[in-house]
Amino acid sequence: MAADREGGTRHGPVRAVAYVACGAVLLVGCASMPDSGDLSGVDSTARQDTQVRVFAVPPSEDATPTQLVQGFLEALTSDDPNYEIASQYLTTQAAKDWRPKTGTTVLADGPDAFELPRSRGREDDGETSFTLSGAKVATVDEQQSYASADGVYEELLHLAQDPKTKQWRIDELPEGVVMGQGDFERNYTSVNKYYFASNTLAGGTRQTAAVADPVYVRERVDPMTQMVRSLLNGPTSWLSPVVRTSFPTGTALRKGVTTLTPDEQNKLTVPLNDKAARVGLSKCTEMAAQLLFTLRSLSPSVEEVELESGDRTLCSLSADRAEATASRGSTEHVDHLYFVDHEHRLVRMAAEDGVSTPEVVPGALGEGQTQLRAVAVSRDEEMAAGVTQDGKQLYVGSLVSGGSLGEPVLRSTGRTAEDRLTAPSWDARHDLWVADRNPDAARLLLLENGAGEPLEVRTPGLDGRIESVRVAADGVRIALVVSRGETSSLLVGRIERETKPGDDLPTVSVMELRSATPALEEVTTVSWAGDSRLVVVGREEDGVQTVRYVQVDGSVPEGPTPAALTGAKEIAAAEDDRVPLVAYSEDGIVRLKAGAQWQKVVTDGTAPVYPG
Repeated sequence: MAADREGGTRHGPVRAVAYVACGAVLLVGCASMPDSGDLSGVDSTARQDTQVRVFAVPPSEDATPTQLVQGFLEALTSDDPNYEIASQYLTTQAAKDWRPKTGTTVLADGPDAFELPRSRGREDDGETSFTLSGAKVATVDEQQSYASADGVYEELLHLAQDPKTKQWRIDELPEGVVMGQGDFERNYTSVNKYYFASNTLAGGTRQTAAVADPVYVRERVDPMTQMVRSLLNGPTSWLSPVVRTSFPTGTALRKGVTTLTPDEQNKLTVPLNDKAARVGLSKCTEMAAQLLFTLRSLSPSVEEVELESGDRTLCSLSADRAEATASRGSTEHVDHLYFVDHEHRLVRMAAEDGVSTPEVVPGALGEGQTQLRAVAVSRDEEMAAGVTQDGKQLYVGSLVSGGSLGEPVLRSTGRTAEDRLTAPSWDARHDLWVADRNPDAARLLLLENGAGEPLEVRTPGLDGRIESVRVAADGVRIALVVSRGETSSLLVGRIERETKPGDDLPTVSVMELRSATPALEEVTTVSWAGDSRLVVVGREEDGVQTVRYVQVDGSVPEGPTPAALTGAKEIAAAEDDRVPLVAYSEDGIVRLKAGAQWQKVVTDGTAPVYPG
C-alpha cells in the first residue's frame, strides 16, 4: 500500500503473499519489522501480477506501536473479504465501530505514517498517536463509485496499551480504507453494472437502452457476488436520475446466500428474497438481462442466468436472448466509417477490413455543392449532418440518392470559424446536438429529429466554452471538451429531460458535469469507445501529445493503451471495439486495428466519424 514512496529506508512488508502459477504455490513469510521510529514505504504488488494473492497476518503479541500501525496498513491491502485480520489490530470497541466498507481513499504513493511526539514525562503512559498523510488521487464511495480527487489526506490513528496484557491496539481511526495507487490497482477492478433508460424515437416508438454504471470491486474477493449485490442495491447517485432498474424495491439475495458460482454449463442461479416473488415474466426477463449484461462485463463465460425466489424458478435467460431486451452501443454493428474528402464531400468506406477505397455517400451531402468541414451520421445510417467549411451553417440531409438539402437548420454569427459551430453528434433518440462557440452567444443546442427550432440546452455549473460534443449510444450521457483560458478538459454529464404540462418543448439539461481527464491539461478531441469508455487525445502539463482510454468516472481502464500517434487532430471510435480506431493526423486518415500499429487509409481526408 505504501508502495511507491521515495526516500527513507524500505522495510519488509508484513504480508504473506501466495504466487499461484503452473499449479505450484509459493508462500513468502513475514519480513522483519522496525520496532520504533517513523514508517517508510512498503513495496506493493504490481497491477499486472494478476495471480498474486496477498494474505494479512495478525499482530504479534509483542508488536510495538510502529509495527502495529504498519501491520494494520498492510492488512488493509490484503484479500481478507471482511477485513477480519485488520480488525485484530483494533481494540474491541474500535473493531465494532469501524466501517471499512464505507469507502476507500487512494493516495498517490501510499500513506506516510509518523508517530507524534509524546509529552515529556509521559513516554510510558500507554497512549500514542500516528498521523497518516499523503496526496489524494481518488476516492471510492460506499456505492463503489470512483471519483478523482486531489489535495492532502491527513488523518489520525490513536493507540492504547492494554494495562494487563501490555499489548498495543488502535482505538481511534478514520472510517473506510486507505491505500496507495499501486495497491488499489492490484486490489480493485472496474466493472460495468447495467440499468435501463427509455428513449422515445421519432414517430413515438420507444426503445430501451442499457446504460453502463461503472463501479470498482475487489478483484479477488468473490467479485461476481459483489457485482450482483451492487446491481441489486441500485444505480450510483450520479446516474440514478436518468435510469431505472427492473428489480422491485428491496430485492436482495436470499438470506444465507454468501457466494454465487456458475455451474459447469456456465449458468448462474441467483436466489432472491421474497420481494421478487411476484414479478411477471416480462419484468423477470429484464431483471435477468440486467444481470447478464453486468456479469458478462466481469466474466464473458457466463452464458445463462436463472432467477429463483422461495422454492420457485422465476425465469431464465441466455446471453443471446438478452441482447433483444435492450440495445447497447458495444453490441451494435457498425457498417461504415465516414469522413470528409479533399473535395469537402461526405464519403464512406467499410468500417472493418475489406473495401478501403472511399465512396461518395448518396444524397446531397455527397454531391460537393455544399463544402463541409465536420459531419455526423445518425446511428441508423439514414441521416447525416454537416457543418460548412466556414463553420457558419449546419445542414441535415438523408443518405438517399436524389435527396435535396434544403435550407440550413442552424446558423452561427461568430466572427471566425473557431467561434462558430462545433462538429455535431446524433443521440439514440435521433436528435442532433451541436455547440455554437460564438463568444457573444455561446450555447449547447439540440434539434429534435435533426429539424425544427433549435432547443437551447441548460448546462448549470459549466465553466468554459464547449469545443466538442459527443453523445453516448444510450442517449443519457454526453462528453464535452470544454476550454477555459489556455487549458481544455473532458467533462462528462448526464442528460435530463422534463416536459411539463402545457409545454410544447421539453426542458433539456446536462447535469453534474465531472472531469474524466484530471491528468490532462489540454484535451484536443474525444470519442466514445465503449459502454463506459472514451478515447482521448490530449497533453499533460509540459508533456507530449498522447492517445489514451479513460473511463467516464475519470479512472484509467485496464488493458493496453493505443499506439502513439503524431499530430492527431481528431479521433473516431465506435462503442463496438471490434472496429478499428481511426484518426485524422498529419498523415491524413489513419486506422489502428487491435494489436497493430497505425496504418494510413487516405492522405487527403479529414473529420473521420462512425455513426453517432
